Amino acid sequence: MTRKIYKPDLIYPELSYKIVGILFDIFSSLGYGFGEKQYQKAIEIALKNLNIKYKKELPIKIFYKDNFLTNNYADFLIDNKIILEIKKGNFFNKKDIEQVFNYLKVYNVKLGILARFTRSGVKFKRIINIK
Repeated sequence: MTRKIYKPDLIYPELSYKIVGILFDIFSSLGYGFGEKQYQKAIEIALKNLNIKYKKELPIKIFYKDNFLTNNYADFLIDNKIILEIKKGNFFNKKDIEQVFNYLKVYNVKLGILARFTRSGVKFKRIINIK
């Protein structure tokens, strides 16, 4: 029986590794060039197949001085622990990182994974809510 060894400071290591594995498997199967919605649907299928609990397209209500402005939507909340936000394109933008961090605060979640489907593969960043 092999025992997995994780870095001691990782938050939700097993679940986050499963999520990242799903992303790499999807890229391996589909490749580059699809829209975010197609990748999102593939992620949903993979989560169902692995019996991982998730919610998708969670509304984030944005207010200014008690006035509702608009909704944003988080792609996935996985097992009520990890926000997964997916993007297409080659570069991480500060705006995308801030978006995930805001989702973490709104849902009071510790870990977010920002994933990009790029021409050369899947790239991801772990974003931590230290609050």
